[in-house]
Parts: sequence; C-alpha cells; structure tokens
Amino acid sequence: MSHDVVRRIEEVADQLAATAEETERIGKLSDESAELIRQAGVMRLLQPTDFGGYAAHPQDFAEAVMAVARRCGSTGWVCGVGGVHPWEMALMDRKVQNEVWGENPDTWIASPYAPQGIATPTDGGYILKGHWNFSSGTDHCDWIFLGALLGDTDGQPTQPSKVLHVVLPRDDYTIVDDSWDVIGLSGTGSKDVIVDGAFIPSYRTIEADVVATGEVAAERAGRTDTVYRLPFWTMFPLGITSAVIGIAEGALDAHLHYQRDRVSAMGTKIKDDPYVLYAISEAAAEIAASRTQLLDGVGRLYDLADAGKSITFEDRSLVRRNQVRCAWRAVAAVDAIFARSGGNAVRRQNVMQRFWRDAHVGLQHAIHTPGTQYHSTALSMMGIEPQGPFRAMI
Repeated sequence: MSHDVVRRIEEVADQLAATAEETERIGKLSDESAELIRQAGVMRLLQPTDFGGYAAHPQDFAEAVMAVARRCGSTGWVCGVGGVHPWEMALMDRKVQNEVWGENPDTWIASPYAPQGIATPTDGGYILKGHWNFSSGTDHCDWIFLGALLGDTDGQPTQPSKVLHVVLPRDDYTIVDDSWDVIGLSGTGSKDVIVDGAFIPSYRTIEADVVATGEVAAERAGRTDTVYRLPFWTMFPLGITSAVIGIAEGALDAHLHYQRDRVSAMGTKIKDDPYVLYAISEAAAEIAASRTQLLDGVGRLYDLADAGKSITFEDRSLVRRNQVRCAWRAVAAVDAIFARSGGNAVRRQNVMQRFWRDAHVGLQHAIHTPGTQYHSTALSMMGIEPQGPFRAMI
C-alpha cells in the first residue's frame, strides 16, 4: 500500500507538472512547487517522529521522490537530495535538532557534502571557511549541511584527512545567486554557497565516518527506528537515483502521449510502426527494472538492520553497484525513446526535451560514477577487501 505522502503527491500531480515550466525558467523551485511539496510532506518522510516526521521506510521515500520527479524533474531532484537531510539531522545532537525544527517542523535543510571547506578547531568548536558548489534547493532552505576537512592550527587539512559534516543557519553562509546556469535540472537552483569564517559549535558537527555505516550514529543519537541504522552511502544515493528514475518515468509518459497520434515524416502512423513500438516496450521494461532493483536494494539492507544484523561493506557495495546501474539503465532507456520521437521532440514546448536534459544532468552526479564502485564490488565478490579510494562513497 502506498504511503499517505505518495498518495498526496498523486492527488496534486497535475499541479506539480504545471509548475515545471516556471521552475525551470526562474532557475529554482517556484513558490507553488515548494508549497505543494510541503503540503504533501515529502521532506518529512525521513524526519524523526518526535519532530513531526514519519521515520518512514526508505522505499516509501524513494517512491515519493519518483512520483514528484515524474512530473517535474527539478522538484523531484530537490526532494531526493533535501529529503535525506532530515535523516542525517536525526543522528545529530538533540540541541541542533531543536534549533532546526523546534519552532517549525517544515524547516528545510540544504547541502552539499563535498569537503570544499576547512574547519579549523577553536574553543568550543570550529572556524569554517570554504566555497561549495551544487546546493540544490538552497533558496528554500533555512539551514545547511556542509562537508569540511578538519584543519590544523594553520588552517591546513590534517593528515590523514578527516571529513566532518557541519550544520549552519542561513545567516552564516552566502548564496551566490548567479552560479546556476545549466542545460538540465535548471530549476533545482543548485547554487554555490560561501562561508567566510563562521563559528561552528561542536554540537553542530558529526564525523562523516560515523554516519557512513549507520549503526554507530544511531546508537549515539539514541535512535531506535530501523531507518536510522542504515548507511549514509545507501541513503544519500537513494534519493538522487530515485529522482533520475522518476524523470525517466516522466519521459516515458510524455513519449507515450506524444506518439499516440503522431504521424512520421514518411506518413506512417506511429501506432502502426513495429520498430517504434518495440523500442517503447523495451525502454518501459528497462525503466521498470531500474525502479524495482533500486527499491529491492534498500529494502534488503533495511531488513538486515531491522533484524539487528550488521550491514557489511560487501552488502553496501552490492547495493551501490546496482544503484549506479539503475540510473544508467534508466537514462539509456530515455535515449532510446527520445531518438525515435522525431525532430519536433526538441522544441521547447515539448516536455520530452526537458525530461531528456534533466535525466542526463542527473546522471552527471558523482554518486552515479561507475568506475571505482564497480571495481570495488568485483573485489568484494572475490573475497578481496577493497582499500583506499575503492572504499570511497560506499
């Protein structure tokens, strides 16, 4: 049975689809789109129940993101990225949770996690400086997670390097307004942010390694809901790939609607063209397979955590491999149908071209890079423990 949030998204599906053009035009979520998402409760799916959330099964979260992205790729992307932040916030010190959600459980949190800044220790916390790219949905957020390298007394990264996730309120960072000019996912407003010497109290930080595996962070935070025992590198990729699959589903919907009554330049009705019909069915099967495999992966890890079992590196690696493959398979399917949509599919008024662009830009995210992930998984399957960079983002 679908989660209530997913059902509410379906109820406003036409409204979400209608906001997509404005969202792309203004380069960030339109106010209407953001309000529809708030009302549906998408961003509270992974939020803890004591702060007005659902602490939902991650499969429900993934399906909600897909449902949004199927109507507007940019809005779905912001949900997929931003919707994971309440999950990590649940693992933080209760003091910062109260600061973020105490007065408004609908407060949104931005990111990025790439360690593009340095946190230098000082009394009671850190001094943070840096410049980060890709803060999706940041205009609608009042707080932000940022990745930072731990610095030494001279403000240089320590060796070996150590990554922190730090939390800042909106007044402590600057959004660079003209920093998001792209060919796809334009409406995500994934702008740069700058921090120039903000003080970060220690309770607003957490070590990246602590949240990577899940169990330790949940125990430290006193969280008993199964969802908080899952690895970061399962949850964060889940939201992003869910958006890409939802975009692929939207492309398929648009293709079917467009092709139903279309006649090719040669005068053949598309509904009578066996080659196009074959391509449609093959693409639909590939997109459906991507959805199924992504949901299956996070479901299997959830079941392990729910049974009180540890999730091994190999478990994580296999799910990450499949998650990467899901994204590439879905986008390849979009390419197959777009290539058979004729010249008019590239016109701005045809929504297919927006889904096509959004899908390809979504695939550019680092979380979809197959090289080291596939390498690592192959070693794990051979019983060889991957080392160094082959353990990154797994």
